[in-house]
Parts: sequence; structure tokens; C-alpha cells
Amino acid sequence: MADSETADTELGALAESVSRVAIDAGLQIATAESLTGGRLAAALAASAHSSRWFRGGIVAYSSEVKHTLLRVPAGPVVCEDAAAAMAETTAELLGADLTLSVTGAGGPDPQDGCPPGTVWFGVHAPGRDHTEVHRYDGEPAHVVEVTVRHALELLLSHCSEGSA
Repeated sequence: MADSETADTELGALAESVSRVAIDAGLQIATAESLTGGRLAAALAASAHSSRWFRGGIVAYSSEVKHTLLRVPAGPVVCEDAAAAMAETTAELLGADLTLSVTGAGGPDPQDGCPPGTVWFGVHAPGRDHTEVHRYDGEPAHVVEVTVRHALELLLSHCSEGSA
């Protein structure tokens, strides 16, 4: 099996796990993406019964869209404040209980003073917000793949917390 097929299988299995836990917890989930260009939403939408829990996703690739639509504060868009604003605003716009955002410098060039491979994740849920940053090495396609994988793992973790 080719590496991309293996990655797609792994991402599909993670998305199926998110689906099961979201249904069990009665959660409505949404995404806000930048460098992943909709790949996170596509993985979630392809999982079984996604229409029962997936509200949708917003792909805000340009800085202008992040600032105007997702209310990211003026300034850099590869930062903690941007990830937090993207998640919170998307939750409001799409009526989600749990929202995950990703923004980063996929490469090959730096962005906003951040080296390529810098990715901020934001999670918004009532009473619990979370942000974290990771730095991934590799070509842009690899950075996107590992970003989607970690985003799905974060969603799964936060879905499980929501069902506790």
C-alpha cells in the first residue's frame, strides 16, 4: 500500500472514531481550517453518519478572510490568538458544541515570523478552550497530513471529554 493510501486509511479510521464518540456524546462539531485547505472537513464528512454530528467547516486560507469572517485580531495569523478566534467564531457561525481550528505555516517559506511547519491548533467548547502549537518537519504535503492527523486526535480527545 502506498504511503498516501496508508495515511488516508489512518485518517479515515480516526474520523470514524470521532464520528462514533460524537454521536454517543450528542455533540455537533465544526472546523475552521487554513493550511489544511479543507482536508480536515473532508475526512470528517467522509465518515459514517457525519450528517448527524458534523455542522460543517470553514476554509479561511487568506489572512483577509481570517480577519474579516473569523474575527481574527489584526496582526499575525499564525499564532495562538488566531487559532482561538477561528475556533470560537466558527462555533458561533455554525452552531457547534465543539470546534477545532488549524492555522499555520505549511512551507516551504516562513509566515508571520514562524518557520515552515509551525501549526497552531484551537479547540472551543462551552467552558473549555484549548490552544497548542506544534512544529512539523517536511514538505508542505507532509505538514498538512500530520496536521490533519493531530487535529483528528485532538477532536477525539475533546469529544471524549464532552461525553464524560
